[in-house]
Amino acid sequence: MSEFAQVSRRDAGVEETAAANRSWWDAEAGEYYAEHGAFLGDAAFVWGPEGWQEPELGLLGEVAGRRALEIGAGAGQCSRWVAGQGAEVVATDLSGGMVRQGLDLNARVTPPVPFVQCDALALPFGDAAFDLVFTAYGAVPFIADTARLMREVARVLGPGGRFVFSTTHPFRWALPDDPGPGGLTVGQSYFDRTPYVETDPDGEATYVEHHRTVGDRVRELVAAGLVLVDLVEPEWPARNSASWGGWSPLRGHLVPGTAIFVCEKPR
Repeated sequence: MSEFAQVSRRDAGVEETAAANRSWWDAEAGEYYAEHGAFLGDAAFVWGPEGWQEPELGLLGEVAGRRALEIGAGAGQCSRWVAGQGAEVVATDLSGGMVRQGLDLNARVTPPVPFVQCDALALPFGDAAFDLVFTAYGAVPFIADTARLMREVARVLGPGGRFVFSTTHPFRWALPDDPGPGGLTVGQSYFDRTPYVETDPDGEATYVEHHRTVGDRVRELVAAGLVLVDLVEPEWPARNSASWGGWSPLRGHLVPGTAIFVCEKPR
């Protein structure tokens, strides 16, 4: 967060949210990669700050030979891992800055992956174009209308296809964003869905995150015609001694920090 940013809890619609987050990630892409690139790897699939990787959790199912789509791909590290397992993958992101970061990686890391800059609420692909859609902390918390997002994912997913996404665990919303002891005391209602908004001195939104409860997420998925087959709350591994924002070993051993939803589209 910029030292000049003002933090508030207020409504933020689809267009304001997209504009704010597009500009934020455009500006932060290089710095974000410099700070977290070593942890994420250039061709690894890390599900969240806990550090669990897809080869350990096996949530995507069979990957080889599948048509795969990553939304909110950032620099495409997860897509590169999926491509390396034999899938035909496309990485997408709202931010041109993140896409450029991914293309820079393509120039020096294999396998390269194709990128498309687009809004996850309006994916430029046909119906049932993919067998697998995934995102690790991408898109979901940064979109105002996540019910619409789930419908859009269901549209491009073929029958029998799988959608897997990780996001901040909804319980975290009730706790301060503090990796230390101060982050262990409930400070606001878990049921308060008012967005978190950072604004510049002129009051223009520069960053927005949205909260949904676990029940909200399940209802959105069901309404989109998807079936929730697993909900993973990864525990903090002993091997990880690093903090990332509000995520830390102290908190991770006591409360969940990440939720991973594993969904399928009926045949």
